[in-house]
This record gives sequence, C-alpha cells and structure tokens, in this order.
Amino acid sequence: MPETFALVRLLNGLFMGVEVKAYQSIGLNAAKAAESALKVNQALALELLVVLGLIAFFLLVRLSLSVEKPNPGQQIVELIHEFTGGQADQVIGHGYEKFQAFATCILLFVLINNLLGLIPGIETPTKSPWVPLGIATLTFLYYQLNGIRANGFGYIKQFLGPVWWISPLLFPIEIISHCARLMSLTIRLYANMLASDLVTMVFFSLIPLAIPAVFLGLHFFVSCIQAYIFMLLAMIYLSQAVSHEH
Repeated sequence: MPETFALVRLLNGLFMGVEVKAYQSIGLNAAKAAESALKVNQALALELLVVLGLIAFFLLVRLSLSVEKPNPGQQIVELIHEFTGGQADQVIGHGYEKFQAFATCILLFVLINNLLGLIPGIETPTKSPWVPLGIATLTFLYYQLNGIRANGFGYIKQFLGPVWWISPLLFPIEIISHCARLMSLTIRLYANMLASDLVTMVFFSLIPLAIPAVFLGLHFFVSCIQAYIFMLLAMIYLSQAVSHEH
C-alpha cells in the first residue's frame, strides 16, 4: 500500500531508523540496512489509529460517566455493552462477564476497520490478509488459554473424545480442526472484505455517480455482518473451551 498518510511516514521514520541502526551495528552498510528494514504499511497505520481512537473514546466516556445525565457517548457504550452482553449470555452462558470485554473489543475493532473502506482513498485494512490473521491468532490463543485456565489439565479431554480407545484417532483430528478454525476466521473476513472492496472500486470506476452508492451500502452491510460473525464465532469457541461437560 502506498504511504498516503503522514502517520505512515512518521512510523516508518521512527521504526525504520531503529532497524537501520540495528542492521548497521551487525556490519551492514546504510543502503543494505535500509533495504532490509521492514516498512509500516497503510493497514498497520490504520489499525493503530483505530486502537488509539477506541482507547481515547472509552477514556473520555469513563471520565464523563453520569447516572443522571448520560451523554451520547455513554449511551452508545451502554447499547454496545447490552448487545454484546446479551449475545455472550446466550452463547457462553454462566460466567460470560469475564469474556465480554474481549468480545466487545473484537466486534468494535473489526467493525471499524471494515468501515474505513467507505472513506474515499482509503483501502479497507481487513482486506490485507495479515490483519484478519492477527485478529484470528489472538482469538485462537485467547480461547485456548481460557480453556486451560477453566479446566486445567482436563482441557485435553476435549481433544480425546468420549471413548478412550478412539482417542489416538480423534486427537490429531481435533488438533487439525482447531487449526482450521484459525484459517477459517482469517479467510472468511479477508475474502469477504476483499470482494466487497473490489466490487465497490469497479463500479466507482465505471459509473462514478448514483449506482456506486448502492455498493457502498452493501459494503456497510457486509462490514457489520462480518464483524458480528467474527465476534459470534469467538464466543462459540470460548464457550466450548471453558465448558466442563466432556
């Protein structure tokens, strides 16, 4: 992606400078060191903006909390909290509260990154495969760690099946199944957002007037659905991991 934002250039100036010095310290010349240094792309810069924006928004809401006169920001947060809480209660059940913050962060982060593609000149960050892969990896590790925390060593029983004599067959199948979840989360989000972005760009290039507005609406719908599905699947995997019924 091109360096269209000042933030991209700023991050590259900061991080590449450190990397170049590190490469030079091991004997590379300045030109080779500059080539070897990794560059921050637009997707990463937008992700950082989303993270900083969400942190700033929730800090402001936290500092302005009011029981008698809730401001619009507080009302929005309460609606989001009620929505994710209701979904988590239905999917995870008892004790869902400890996982609600993670599910809410997943929903908002994916949704906002998806919707950034509606802004002219900005490519949807989630159409880059590394962004969905990063979110999927975090989700994978999160539910696995919570499964171990909830069940201890007994968590491995979920990979062995109900009958001991078929455990050697089921164990590798379950391992592959869990790894497939990682790929499924990644590919589903990446493929849908890439397709939505491409369709919108094609119609904007062909007919840059009224008709593309329909596809912008479609992009908005796909963005919301994919964010919801990602959160829902994360909840389902969590509910299975922390379940004590084997």
